[in-house]
Amino acid sequence: MEAGASRAITAPVCSNTLKARRRGVQRRNRSKVMATVSEQQVIDALRCVVDPDLKRDVVSLGMVQGLRIKDGHVAFTLEVDPERGPRLEPLRKLAEKTVHALPGALTVSVVLTAQRRQPAAAPAHGHAHPHAAPQPPAGSQLLNDVRAIIAVASGKGGVGKSTTAVNLALAFARLGQRTGLLDADIYGPSMRRLLGVEGQPQSADGQKLDPMVKYGVKAMSMAFLVDEDTPIVWRGPMVQSALEQMMRDINWGPLDIMVVDMPPGTGDTQLTMAQKVPLAGAVIVSTPQDIALIDARKGLNMFRKVNVPVLGLIENMSYFCCPNCGHRTEIFGHGGAQREAERLGMDFLGEIPLDVVIRETSDAGHPIVAAVPEGEHARAYLAIAEKLIRTIDTSVAVRSATAPRIVIS
Repeated sequence: MEAGASRAITAPVCSNTLKARRRGVQRRNRSKVMATVSEQQVIDALRCVVDPDLKRDVVSLGMVQGLRIKDGHVAFTLEVDPERGPRLEPLRKLAEKTVHALPGALTVSVVLTAQRRQPAAAPAHGHAHPHAAPQPPAGSQLLNDVRAIIAVASGKGGVGKSTTAVNLALAFARLGQRTGLLDADIYGPSMRRLLGVEGQPQSADGQKLDPMVKYGVKAMSMAFLVDEDTPIVWRGPMVQSALEQMMRDINWGPLDIMVVDMPPGTGDTQLTMAQKVPLAGAVIVSTPQDIALIDARKGLNMFRKVNVPVLGLIENMSYFCCPNCGHRTEIFGHGGAQREAERLGMDFLGEIPLDVVIRETSDAGHPIVAAVPEGEHARAYLAIAEKLIRTIDTSVAVRSATAPRIVIS
């Protein structure tokens, strides 16, 4: 095979596959009560899925990891050599299709990972060829049915970014916006706990997963697919693949606003979002002290470098009011984010206090905007959301629908 040529991946005709195909119609009849697919059935079916380079099935190669089955919803990963990951999307789809054909398999989610290297296959023509990641064709951008996509980011962890993203999403929904919430923090997903979501995503059409819906917001997170205590140990290309799947293979439907909870820092996920989707802008979350603002400044400059407008800065944990005596203490200082916003010529969106109620409602899966909708803290998030809606209306009107061009100098 010549360098760069695509490789067709097909499953051999074996008894397990033939039986699955013959009984596939039974699975589609949702009105019938059927037994849940078993782990052994999934493993047996995957023995018919052959790695195109190594010429062995994915089970005997030890590629199948993290298999989980719950009420007919199947999820697992395929561990591959990171150098081969970008061109093994057909293998992932084949594994997904093969398992989905099993009776009782309602939905199937397969993610490529690269936690270890596979044995090298003998080159077909006595030499290796490069495996460059394919560039998406023109017009293949993700989330085209979303009017405005907002990245909620921070330069460092521990500043309350995820809590802010969730409450902003709920505030947008309260203001009448059709809202989605995408947890792009693959390594540390927290949406299951913050939203109090139970169960796993299902599929109405058998092709794409439906997002979980809570408090009027459509949400998707790796936390909905893996156990809370399971670490996700992936290389950068696999994170990119999983993130793209959560945008491409989810029935988001038309949305007014999608809030993307970004991981802290300035890495692969930020570049993927900047390249793959038309971001309306980014919101930077920081605490008031200088050490946090240094990292927030890096995050801001990163978005500017990739031509994504920064919509404003939020000062979280801005101050603390004692619930017993009402005394106000500025634990991390106060006003640092506002001064930084003024210095950098950007909008200051507002301040959120450090309050035990925000922490308690977040831990309980009932965010403050939903738990105490008329309270002081909910009004603060709503005021920020209103500012962002006004900014977005202007930004969307003038911003091109094409992905920004990454400029490295």
